[in-house]
Amino acid sequence: MAPLDPTPGIASNLFNTGAERLALLGKYHKQLMQGYLDGYVDETAFSEGALKKLIAARILWRPDEQQPLALRPLVSELIASMVADENRRQINADVAEKLEQIRNRVQAYRDAQYKGDYAVAELQLQRLTEHVHDLSGQFEEAIDSLWHRLNSDFGFVSSLDDKIRENERAQKQLRRLLDGLDLLDFTELIELSEGNNHLRKLLVSQLQSQLSSHHSSLLEVQKRLVELLAKFRQQQSRSLLISNMVAFLRQHPKYQPADYPNRSELPDLFNQASAIRPQAAIALDKASERQILAELVRALPRQVAVTLSDTPSASFSELLQDEEIAARQLALKTDVENFYLRVIDRGGSLSALEYLTEQQLPWDCEIWLYQILAEYQALPVAEKQMFQLQREESPASAVNSLYLIRDISIGLQAA
Repeated sequence: MAPLDPTPGIASNLFNTGAERLALLGKYHKQLMQGYLDGYVDETAFSEGALKKLIAARILWRPDEQQPLALRPLVSELIASMVADENRRQINADVAEKLEQIRNRVQAYRDAQYKGDYAVAELQLQRLTEHVHDLSGQFEEAIDSLWHRLNSDFGFVSSLDDKIRENERAQKQLRRLLDGLDLLDFTELIELSEGNNHLRKLLVSQLQSQLSSHHSSLLEVQKRLVELLAKFRQQQSRSLLISNMVAFLRQHPKYQPADYPNRSELPDLFNQASAIRPQAAIALDKASERQILAELVRALPRQVAVTLSDTPSASFSELLQDEEIAARQLALKTDVENFYLRVIDRGGSLSALEYLTEQQLPWDCEIWLYQILAEYQALPVAEKQMFQLQREESPASAVNSLYLIRDISIGLQAA
């Protein structure tokens, strides 16, 4: 059942007055919208009686005797909010005033309940609900305004300086909204709603949920503003460098950049990269250079790197054993390198086992072939392509499909 209105005469007059003035807005909507766009109202578009009604209805006013009629600020703000005109809309998030109105409504509601006038108490609770929703709605309108500024104003301003100024304006507005959120003391609201479930749900549960969502939205806007400002500053520094260079070239039209690579002392701006070391390699596909490569390789000093254990607990026999193993490995590697050098010297194909027999090397055939394959696989791709490797394979037995490598022949690729 709807609550009874304690003052039916006042409510009826309020209803009639409001309906009449809303009808005036609808009747003269084209003239009023044109006045919103022009900044003043064309008085010739109205009759004398219509102007008197609009002025009495607080829709039009004359700021000064020397100025034409114009829309009242609240009417202009209403139109700007409805058409999302961010250049004209002014977001009013006066939290202190709204909180004071909420306190007064809570006190009036409690007084009406104390007196037993439940109809007035219901009316005060309805007005209190409107104030709470209006407070949350103002924050929501302000956040929508900030997002609209991010998506429109920054994209249509003429220069980077204007974008930076728009960013600063948006950050100031965001700071005011965050300060307004800080004014909301939920401890006080809990005390105001103590003992009443309707007030507690309205002032604590609903309002806290709504303001928490607004606070998260403002933090997202702030992150976006900081990212845009950093991007704008970076673009500004680059455009400033280019504009200064253009201005310098206009003042010095005959300017020619110096040949910085041929200077002994370079400016720090250009001397950033290390010097490039030219690389050269002997072409193995040329027969005239194979002998030179073989002589250079033979002239290289041989370094014996034997790692001995320095552990105090190691015995002398273990040290000797480790040294002997390292020496044998180095000797095997050296013999394999000499085998590859013989291939380069001769230029033709050379059998690994024939070379082993010819040089009377003390290595096992299997170990010798394995080391030759290991050295071949360890070569860089460019060098590996210079050699041609052929395997002499045979099955292990008539019933086994496993193939065993009997010998390896290595030669140089044809030019």
